[in-house]
Amino acid sequence: MIFSDILALIIVYIYVAVIFVVAELVLKTRPEVSRKFLHIMVGNMIFAMPFFSDPWVMVWFLTLPITIALFLLTEYSPIKIQNSVTESGHALGLFFYALIWTILIAVFSMLSPPNDHKFFIWIVALAIVPMVYGDGFAALIGQKFGKIKYTIFGGTKSLEGSLTMFVVTTVMSVFVWMVFTSIGCTMPEFNIVYIIMISAIATLCEAFSYGGIDNLTVPTVTSILYYLVAVM
Repeated sequence: MIFSDILALIIVYIYVAVIFVVAELVLKTRPEVSRKFLHIMVGNMIFAMPFFSDPWVMVWFLTLPITIALFLLTEYSPIKIQNSVTESGHALGLFFYALIWTILIAVFSMLSPPNDHKFFIWIVALAIVPMVYGDGFAALIGQKFGKIKYTIFGGTKSLEGSLTMFVVTTVMSVFVWMVFTSIGCTMPEFNIVYIIMISAIATLCEAFSYGGIDNLTVPTVTSILYYLVAVM
């Protein structure tokens, strides 16, 4: 691990700590807003990923420790921690949120060429986009403006929320693609059709996922689709 990795870790940990403090103290009177604030703001870590010399540094010193810590704060933890239920978290949602980061970074680091573990890091970023921004804003818009409701597998959602997820996912995917390209990441040729199609599939996947499980299913499906695009 080199100095740039240490500096990146320090900056990210400080950023995450500040976000959690704000979510707990400032937004605690509005727990749903607090959850989505965390959901979206912590997701901005995707822009830090290219600055790590090796993605495994993120796994061992960032996402995996956070995943373990979040699991210990759930009711399923073998260690019962007093006051473990926070205003900004719920059940296993945040645990799944951190877990999928760990899994995706590890998997796509292993799939990358031996001399460049960051080769597919862009796939991880784009797979996280619908979970972070799409689902985050969909929940906020759907709860406030959602009028047309539908229920799938026991989960009730709104058409307005789903449309928001599709639009936000598409726009942010384009933005992330451009940012990663501008800082020198190895990327396939830009194709808006692929982005729109994958954003639509991610939206459908979220609609069919119940509860916090969408934090696993949506990034998984999205990452597989982008990997197929890259391989093709």
